[in-house]
Amino acid sequence: QVQLVESGGGSVQAGGSLKLACAASGYIFSVCEMGWYRQPPGKERELVSSITRDGAANYADSVKGRFTISQDSSWTTLYLQMNSLKTENTAVYYCAAGTTDNRARSGCRPPYDYTYWGQGTQVTVSS
Repeated sequence: QVQLVESGGGSVQAGGSLKLACAASGYIFSVCEMGWYRQPPGKERELVSSITRDGAANYADSVKGRFTISQDSSWTTLYLQMNSLKTENTAVYYCAAGTTDNRARSGCRPPYDYTYWGQGTQVTVSS
């Protein structure tokens, strides 16, 4: 089991910045990848960014150059630095953990199970 708790959301004007954090606890050893997702009002949930244990980061095209994902060395806190925010970035942001039961035997090899999700944090960007 992995528990995830997001923080750092809030309201900001367009062009501003926010930094989200996601505190992870539980069986962290099983976590091989973590990601930030968002769900804008009336839309489907979408991937914003993800990062693997070896530091490989992936970003949605719409946030490249503006958002930065990072992870502390113990893999207990995931961050998302969001700069130059736009009104269309308004959404509930979720962190999620990609896990495997085979890490001890085989290491981190995708695909991972994205079973564990945080409760979400609201980000509102106004014009």
